[in-house]
Amino acid sequence: MMQNSMFPNEFLEKLRSASSVAVLTGAGISAESGVPTFRGHNGLWKKFRPEELATVDAFLRNPELVWAWYQHRREILSKARPNPGHLALQGLEKRFEDFTLITQNIDGLHQKAGSRRIVELHGNIRRNRCLDCGKIYETLDSSQEATVPTCECGGSLRPDVVWFGESLPAQALEDALNAAIRCDIFLSVGTSAVVHPAASLSTIARQHGAFVVEINLEPTVISDQVDVSIQGRAGEILPRLMEALEEER
Repeated sequence: MMQNSMFPNEFLEKLRSASSVAVLTGAGISAESGVPTFRGHNGLWKKFRPEELATVDAFLRNPELVWAWYQHRREILSKARPNPGHLALQGLEKRFEDFTLITQNIDGLHQKAGSRRIVELHGNIRRNRCLDCGKIYETLDSSQEATVPTCECGGSLRPDVVWFGESLPAQALEDALNAAIRCDIFLSVGTSAVVHPAASLSTIARQHGAFVVEINLEPTVISDQVDVSIQGRAGEILPRLMEALEEER
């Protein structure tokens, strides 16, 4: 069995006895599943900056181009699979009655891993939303995918993600803040902690008495402010954490 000395006893004891746990995940955990970054496309898409495609103005100006780009991203993401980090978080959820998984990712990999109590701060690329009435479409039939589909109200459908210049979904933000306020343990996993308001959640949690732990490949701006900072891959560290929790006290 791998050594679990990377986890201070104080952290393990607090986690074992916690009533409420909140986890924030960022791009780092999905990168381990081979999910390309926002700017990682080749070919045609290298001609465009994301800011030129991921805005309401871009969609209104050239909806076919924006739709094609998101269909390209969806095709790439359809091949991605949850990694051991995603699966460990699904296991962690089962241990706690009050558990909230807050994610900045739009790839749906947490759902694929079996997690259920998820707050999506930036939406989900697999869903679509009417630009006019706001109706959500969880799926589309194949005949609707080639070009920009329309809602039953006649409005154009757009990816249900947060674009540049848009506010986060109000309910998602409220749920995330409430989870940060009430949790006993807050884990920040695979996020650079620079994109607000998500970046402020660990601070809010700590201000309300939570024990805050960061897991990331490299130090971040919050590394010297959390209770424990662990450097490494989430796909390796989170399964070790689950092992450590199962050990005798």
